[in-house]
Amino acid sequence: MFSWVKQEQGGRNKDGEMYQTVTEGLQTLYTKKLLPLEETYLFHDFHSPALEAADFQSKPMVLLVGQYSTGKTTFIRYLLEQDFPGMRIGPEPTTDGFIAVMYGENEGIVPGNALVVDPKKPFRKLNAFGNSFLNRFICSQMPNQVLQSISVIDTPGILSGEKQRLSRGYDFAEVLRWFGERVDRIILLFDAHKLDISDEFSEAIRAFKGQDDKIRVVLNKADQVDTQQLMRVYGALMWSLGKVINTPEVVRVYLGSFWAKPLQNTENRRLFEAESQDLFRDIQSLPRNAALRKLNDLIKRARLAKVHAYIVSYLKKEMPSLFGREKKKEELLMRLPEIYTILQREHHISPGDFPNVSKMQDMLQHYDFSKFPSLKMKLIESVDKMLATKIAVLMAMIREEESKLPPPMVSGGAFEGSQDGPFRHGYGEGISAGADIEDWIVSQDKHRYDEIFYTLMPVNGKITGVNAKKEMSTSRLPNTVLGKIWKLADCDCDGMLDEEEFALAQYLIKIKLEGYELPTELPAHLVPPSHLLMGS
Repeated sequence: MFSWVKQEQGGRNKDGEMYQTVTEGLQTLYTKKLLPLEETYLFHDFHSPALEAADFQSKPMVLLVGQYSTGKTTFIRYLLEQDFPGMRIGPEPTTDGFIAVMYGENEGIVPGNALVVDPKKPFRKLNAFGNSFLNRFICSQMPNQVLQSISVIDTPGILSGEKQRLSRGYDFAEVLRWFGERVDRIILLFDAHKLDISDEFSEAIRAFKGQDDKIRVVLNKADQVDTQQLMRVYGALMWSLGKVINTPEVVRVYLGSFWAKPLQNTENRRLFEAESQDLFRDIQSLPRNAALRKLNDLIKRARLAKVHAYIVSYLKKEMPSLFGREKKKEELLMRLPEIYTILQREHHISPGDFPNVSKMQDMLQHYDFSKFPSLKMKLIESVDKMLATKIAVLMAMIREEESKLPPPMVSGGAFEGSQDGPFRHGYGEGISAGADIEDWIVSQDKHRYDEIFYTLMPVNGKITGVNAKKEMSTSRLPNTVLGKIWKLADCDCDGMLDEEEFALAQYLIKIKLEGYELPTELPAHLVPPSHLLMGS
């Protein structure tokens, strides 16, 4: 775990506070500096419930969201490589509730009402959504190695068409927003045959506003269409997402077929393998970035809490002492956008830190502004000090401790063995081709390369850099790439190429033109045979 300070320093920071871990440091900063501001200005009623110890100490969580039959539950099974308690898979809407798939020594299911009273689980504040939600919320526990590093939240299949009109009995979008604020990764799943983003799906995605850095998109079942159709599907998906996710940068989309069955269309096998490896690396990095993510979320929360305090105290200040309170309240609600602008200028706040104005107007309708607290600068200054000094120290300690004791990567399940053996990504392809055969792989095409070599007027069995450059430039690769190829191929570093070195250069050009990357150093299996003898 991350240490707050070195043990020989006695575990104290400069204020004399004891911290054993970064997690403990974050929790203490929240409790002592930010929570008093939140409680004073009713932040929890308007925005987000108070954080508890389990919110800081929980494992990284991955939230899966998508329409029914896009493969969310199957995706979890694909990662774990085993069934989990409560799992149901089918073409119809099967997952009607939320399932938190977590590590547990004993396999079993914990129902929602029991789950929200467990102080060790980060779900206690979900109690506010009532029985209609809790009856559709379970925790599925099992001793799986993947779950030792991360937890996965499966969500109900999002409805489309007429089914969207059915009431779930609880505020689905608000539950998603609650999870979105607390998870480390949000994965939106789409089916290559079902790209329409329904109204409920749009509402669900909008619930993640402000969490855009956590969102990834998986285009699942991509093997069920050919390459030409896949290009059209991908383009249509990006167009649809662009209308819902309003950010300047393009969201990362992974293509593939995330289940253990044979590919229906194998022409994009290499692409799907590369995409799945990228997605695995993204998920595997979550434990390493967990402390930084919690720190980032705490900063976002602190900024929102400060803005909320300014809004509430401003409304209090504007209220008359005796008469005309209702009329003034209506006027202030109408003027809320203008009040936002005034506060932006007065306190030098970014517009992006303010909550949604129409949502704020709706919530304020139910409050008596005259009973709001006045602005207490001591509370604001305490949070400002936390952001200016304490957070910076904590961030430095995260980096220092990660360098000493890096958190373990996610392992087990689909992650196990993905970097080893002949079925790892890229094995036997590109630069690694020929690594496990006895003959020098370049010799397969060397007769063709020799024909070109002897047209370049070799002297004493070697051609000059000038002559080699003319031939190598016909590949139209950039000079920076050709320079790297030259450096790899000129094994004896004499500024010239013999026939084996020239054949190697041509082979490396071929690899690069096929779309593979070049190594920084020449692998042993590509060293020309005559130079191997020289080296020995």
